[in-house]
Amino acid sequence: MAPLLLLLGIGAAIMVFSAFKKNIIAEEISLGSLPAEFDGYRILFITDIHRRRLPKKLLDPLRGKVDAVFLGGDLTEKGSPINRLVDNMALVASLAPVYAVHGNHDYRANISLVDNIIRGSGASLLIDENITLERGNECLLLTGVDFPKKGGKKAYAPLAPVPESLSSCCRIILVHDPLWVSPQPSLPADLILAGHTHGGQVVLPLIRQRHTDPFYQQYNAGMYRLERKDGSGAFVKMLISRGFGTAHLPLRWGSPAEMHVLTLRKGREQLEQSG
Repeated sequence: MAPLLLLLGIGAAIMVFSAFKKNIIAEEISLGSLPAEFDGYRILFITDIHRRRLPKKLLDPLRGKVDAVFLGGDLTEKGSPINRLVDNMALVASLAPVYAVHGNHDYRANISLVDNIIRGSGASLLIDENITLERGNECLLLTGVDFPKKGGKKAYAPLAPVPESLSSCCRIILVHDPLWVSPQPSLPADLILAGHTHGGQVVLPLIRQRHTDPFYQQYNAGMYRLERKDGSGAFVKMLISRGFGTAHLPLRWGSPAEMHVLTLRKGREQLEQSG
């Protein structure tokens, strides 16, 4: 019995240690429709912060070296110290322009206060709307999808329409839950950035991850290629982050915490799928 308790204690300690790791993944994403002016555009993508404090020593060196910060929801949660959200937002806002969407846990907190803090930091909170990012004479379209206040994959508002003048623009969709893509009749975008899954958070050997929707068995964490379903035969890339924080308990196993520095590159679409 004692050896078993010891092993359990060691395992728990490792999971807690893993939950508080600080890891930035740097990767390049090739997009065929990316305007030449945006070749080399760098995005700090962070999602699912929950109760964690963002690491100032790790992020400060990125000041002036990233062009934008995208926050993919669950920036806080019910019961988390509100000053932590204030500090986290102040930190990311000092690095570059910030664009954020809600996650399910944001709505379980004091959402009015949360929104005031997000907007008060200078960040743009995108609630089912588009924003145009400009470089030189070219633009990149960013669409923020709001998480349904009452949940459910069919409760999302319609995707924000794109003006005819921007219909050929390279488009990024920022959404908290990748399950959003499941019921969509089409995916009119070049890149989708999502989180929510935590990569399973605790992924034990020989045990399949348990989710309420089978979608997550296939789309859990990493980069994927999805059909745009618009009759063009084109594909959209979707990156699902494992997120920086944890849901419920501060434990991770087989799914390390992560943030991302994404460098956009203009180039031909790759045929591989990973994840």
